[in-house]
Order: sequence, then structure tokens, then C-alpha cells
Amino acid sequence: MTPTPTPPPAHGALIANLVAQLAFGLLAMTICIPSMQEWGAIFGSSQAAVQLSFSGYVVAYGGLQLLYGPLSDRLGRKKILLLGIALGGLGSVLAALAGDIVMLTAARVLQGAGCAAGMVVGRAMVQDLFDGPERTRVMAYIGMAMGLVPPLATIIGGQLHVRLGWQANFVLLSVLAVLLFIAAWRGLPDHPAHTAPQEAHWLRAMVSSYARLAREPGFLLYVVLLSMTTATFYAFLAGAPIVLGSYGVGPAGIGYYIMCVPLAYIVGNYLTTHLVHRVGERFVMRLGQGCSLSGIALMLVLALAGVDTPLALSLPLLLLGMGHGLLVPPTLIGTVGLLPALAGSAAAVAGLMQQLMGAVGGFVVGLVPHDGAVNLGWMMLALSGCAAVAMALLQRGQQRPSTGPQR
Repeated sequence: MTPTPTPPPAHGALIANLVAQLAFGLLAMTICIPSMQEWGAIFGSSQAAVQLSFSGYVVAYGGLQLLYGPLSDRLGRKKILLLGIALGGLGSVLAALAGDIVMLTAARVLQGAGCAAGMVVGRAMVQDLFDGPERTRVMAYIGMAMGLVPPLATIIGGQLHVRLGWQANFVLLSVLAVLLFIAAWRGLPDHPAHTAPQEAHWLRAMVSSYARLAREPGFLLYVVLLSMTTATFYAFLAGAPIVLGSYGVGPAGIGYYIMCVPLAYIVGNYLTTHLVHRVGERFVMRLGQGCSLSGIALMLVLALAGVDTPLALSLPLLLLGMGHGLLVPPTLIGTVGLLPALAGSAAAVAGLMQQLMGAVGGFVVGLVPHDGAVNLGWMMLALSGCAAVAMALLQRGQQRPSTGPQR
């Protein structure tokens, strides 16, 4: 007999809890970035070894989502989330105690492996606990928080490093892990598993879940749309410092111009919370894609016209950030909501592909010179164009009569 889920807590407290669980992994990823400049000297290691500590976190953070997703479908969300928080907290404690770069890297890998649970289980819980446009609104609130976390984390991390030492960042993460564990244990509903454990071995069930998702064209198009949108943003992050450098902007000023996209992304998420009930998810997605392409096209036109100034790069991309804020929340909801019984597995695939294609987007920027914004503009336009094609195919397929879920 399937157990009845316990009633969810108050609406506002539930959303705040989910936002915190999702944001913890991104916080842990970015809070120690200011300290990484000095880890080489502190531990007597190369910069490549220091960078490996970050890469190890990212790989574990992305890869373990593939495991947590189907396990949360099979065993229940809350159990997997509590396990992940515990591992993330343990990794944070070990990182604070690290005496060399090898131990620190191992601790960061463990930390990333644990924090991955919050991302995939949090997204799946949004699918479980909210209905209709309310899901998209909640995902938009999450998007607003995720846009704020990286800049705030680097500011907090830098201040803690200067005042208390680099270990203080990991002490803070350890304390937060304890608080999040308590918040998840006491504040999140114990949603039942969708699949009974005795049906098959967990590994066979995991493979079966991913095989089922791979046979769903709508899901694949959602993933392409989401991952290409992420790749566009990562290409901007990788290329903008180079372009701004060619315009004479030094390290101290680069952040002010790059921040235009994350801040506009927050605005786009805010608009999504108000528009989705009025005009529907499909229109919000079209509006977001239109803003994204328009921003990139305007930046490219200015670059081709020879307007080589920092504002000519950053101001048009306010449209890109706002467009992504409109586009990403309904896309995420579509990804995990197409097959609700496999929401955890779907969230895992989406999270991993975002990481992988984001890395590809950042890598391809280094293949060509960037004396201005022209090459970066063409790359971003190509990646965003792939997302637009995927969205067009997706929405055309949704307009056909079908017995499956409609969005």
C-alpha cells in the first residue's frame, strides 16, 4: 500500500526551504573562489592543482545527479536529500581541516557529490508539490535566488577569507549544512517513492528510467533547449572578460559589466512569476527566446558597425539576461513534468547536460580570437539559435493531438 505523504508546511516556508536546498550547491561551488588565488602559495602547489579542486567539485556535482535522480524516484526524495546534505557537510568539515591541496581536492569532490542531491531533488520536489502555473512561479523564485547566489557568495567568501582565513568559508558551509539538514528533516514532506523497491534492482531500474526518457522526443527537446540556453550564458561568461580586455577594461572593472546579465536574469524570473498565470507558459517561453535572440543580435550589429565600447557589449545583453529569466523556469518545469513518475531522473539529466554544454560553451570561446565582440556574438547567436530551433520543434509537437501530457 502506498503511504500517504505528510501534509506540506506553510507555502512560504516550503518555498524558502526548497530555494535554500537548491542554492546550497551553487553557494558551496562559488564561495571559495576568492581564496583560490592564494591556495597555490598556501599549500605550495601549482595553479593547475588548485584549479583541479574546483573541477573536481563541478564533475562530482554534475555526475552524481545522474545517480540521485532515479534513486529519489525509487526510494523517495527526502531520504536522498538528507543523505546528500550529510555528505556535503562532511566534505565541508574535511575541507576546513585540509592540510594540503590533495586532501582539499578530495574534500571538495565529496562536497560536490553531496551537494548534487539538493539540485536534483529540489527540482523534482517542485514537480511533486506544486501544480500548473504555480510550479513555474516557484521555479522562477528559485531562478531569482540562483542568480543572486554567485555574486553574493564571492563577496562573502572574499570578506571571510580576508578577516578570518580561507577555512572560514568551509566552516560557514558546515554550519549551513547542519541547518539545512534540520530544515529538510523537519520542514519538507516525506513524499513517497513512485516505484516500489521490490520491482527490480536499483541499477536496472536506473538504466530503465533513462532509457524511457531517451524515447521521449519532448523530453529530449526540452533538454536541448535548456542546455543550449545554458551554453549561451557560459560562452558569454568565458568570452566577455577577453572582449572587455580588448576594450581597455581591467580586472577591477570587468565584474560591473558582466553583472548585467545575472541582474537582468533576476528581473526576467520576477516577470515570469507575474506573466505565467496571465498568458501561459508557451507565450512566456516565446517572449524569452525573442528577447534573448534580440539582445545577441543587437550586440552583434553594434560590433559589426565598429562600436567597440564596453557598454555596446553589456547593455544589449540586458535583453539576453531577461530573456533567459523568462525562458528557463517554464523549460525546467517542462523537463521534470513531462513524465512525473521520473521527475528525479529527468532533473538529473537536465542538470548534467546543463553542466556539460555549459562547459562546451565556455570552451569553444577559446578557439578563436576576440579583439572585439564579433566572434563572441556569432558564437552566442549560433548556440541560442539551436535553442530556438529546439523550442520551435517542441511547441509544434505540443500543438498536435496527443494523449500525453500537454504544456
